[in-house]
Amino acid sequence: MEEALFEDQIFSIVPKTTRKENNKVLSIIAGPVEHLLGLSQCTAIYEKARSQCDSHLFMREVLRRLDVRPVVKTEDLENIPRKGPVVVVGNHPFGGIEGIIMADTLLTRRPDVKIMANYHLNRIPQLRDLTIPVDPFSRSGSARVNIGPMRDALRWLKNGGMLLVFPAGEVSHLRLTSLEVADPVWSPTIGRIIRHAMAPVLPVYFRGHNGPWFQTAGLIHPRLRTALLARQLIGMRGKTVSFEIGRLIPFRWLERYASDAELMAYLRWRTYLLGHAARRENRPIKAPGIAVFQKPQPLARAQGGALCRREIERLPIGQRLAQSGTQSVWQATAEQIPHVLLEIGRLRELSFRAANEGTGKSMDLDRFDAHYLHLFIWNAEASEIAGAYRIGATDRILEHHGRKGLYSSTLFDSRKGFFRSLGPALELGRSFVRPEYQRSYSPLLLLWKGIGGFIARNPRYRMLFGPVSISRDYSDLSRRLIATTLLQHSQAKDLALLVKPRKPANLTPVRIRGGGQTPHQMSFKEVCSVVADVEFKQRDVPVLLRHYLNLGGQILAFNIDRNFGRVMDGLIVVDLTRTDRKTLQRYLGPKGAAAFLAQHEPGFDDGSLVSAESETG
Repeated sequence: MEEALFEDQIFSIVPKTTRKENNKVLSIIAGPVEHLLGLSQCTAIYEKARSQCDSHLFMREVLRRLDVRPVVKTEDLENIPRKGPVVVVGNHPFGGIEGIIMADTLLTRRPDVKIMANYHLNRIPQLRDLTIPVDPFSRSGSARVNIGPMRDALRWLKNGGMLLVFPAGEVSHLRLTSLEVADPVWSPTIGRIIRHAMAPVLPVYFRGHNGPWFQTAGLIHPRLRTALLARQLIGMRGKTVSFEIGRLIPFRWLERYASDAELMAYLRWRTYLLGHAARRENRPIKAPGIAVFQKPQPLARAQGGALCRREIERLPIGQRLAQSGTQSVWQATAEQIPHVLLEIGRLRELSFRAANEGTGKSMDLDRFDAHYLHLFIWNAEASEIAGAYRIGATDRILEHHGRKGLYSSTLFDSRKGFFRSLGPALELGRSFVRPEYQRSYSPLLLLWKGIGGFIARNPRYRMLFGPVSISRDYSDLSRRLIATTLLQHSQAKDLALLVKPRKPANLTPVRIRGGGQTPHQMSFKEVCSVVADVEFKQRDVPVLLRHYLNLGGQILAFNIDRNFGRVMDGLIVVDLTRTDRKTLQRYLGPKGAAAFLAQHEPGFDDGSLVSAESETG
């Protein structure tokens, strides 16, 4: 009987027995006040939904009665792990509806979900099995009261459950210091739970916030915000609530933070990062190349397949560097392939424009093409070029053309000691795989087998360098994150002192609204995850950049190329003697890798590579 009476009074500011027995005036005004605060409307919705005893079905019914429509990308839902301990953290912009939406979403994915929530929610019987009640108010005795719930939460995680928390503890509100509506400081106590449970974290970001009247009331007194939360919940009737789910953050990326406060500042940043505009489908795509100032020229007419085939058939067979089925990699000078080079220039521009880069001209050819070597994939079956690279040997180019004969000199100034430190080196650049071949990693792999074949025949070249691009298809935030992280972790800082970008990239930290400044402790793998969270369709960092890094590449500097779609070019250097042996063998072949290492490392034992060759046939 007492429990039933208690349930009737869930959304009452004064118990009905108190109204009748103690104060007639209070009894008269309680009804209008509860209506004004939205409590009576909450009671009406609860009365219609209370027949659902299951907590998940109850929340579903509340959402249906409110006619609230949650919106989340399908690919985001795939980020929710099906099993294992996970702490789900989210911002708290509305003060109620986001908890219902997120709990419903998580329970649809897996049944073992608990919400660490305000103890007032325990007044609702249908939610008692779902919640771990805590006192979110920073008042005397709160810490002592919360010891038990914290232990319950930790026990739940260690048993493999999922825990949903809103670390702010209270609703987002206007902060006059920054003139933005955002969560207050996230509770370090949640960081302590994460550390003890050694659990990964899933960030969730809800778009939007409560309106100006709510924010104004909060400026008058924080208690007014709390009093208006029920009205805000009712005010969500018929509305759409959009939210983003980021990638799971493994605990190994969290344990390095020195304090719970630093850990929560990082998780807050990762959460608010999901609200970055780059994730929105209506993000405007800028015109390629120099189209910022003028319209790009129409692409040049394609060179006939028969013309290209005749030129390739005249090349000496010794210039074929690699073969895979009907596709082969050739090296040639400009004089040997006039029509093929024109087609390469057309396909460069076509491929670069597809990536929001390019010159804006009908084809991408410049003065350097005349004295550089050209490596290209010829698809004999389709009679077409599939991709290409441009290679400049520094020992030859510097002798005949000086430093101005190198393309990299248009982007970076270098001191004399730079090339002396490199020794004989190959400048790589202008690489592309035409769009229809980009569905597979095979063309890029074949191109690099061609480069490996060239190096195996010319083993004096141990150093590779050149610009690698990050296009404007990536948000400014992602480009800065990638660049600053690579520079921070570069192991070639002595070489970096010898080069200077002509148009330095702006690498100042980007401030995330509500999330603060960018942390400076991230590994590159972590940045890849962040970029996938930020970028539209969850794409990773550029594939060619990842390829160079897998070879052991080190970034020296970043430049903005204003004549090539304002791409951000990183000058990267690869010392092949430091490349992983298996990777080196993959591109140079076992014999080629052994000969290369024997030349650069006296006393090198090539037995392992020779045995590897016999194993692979």
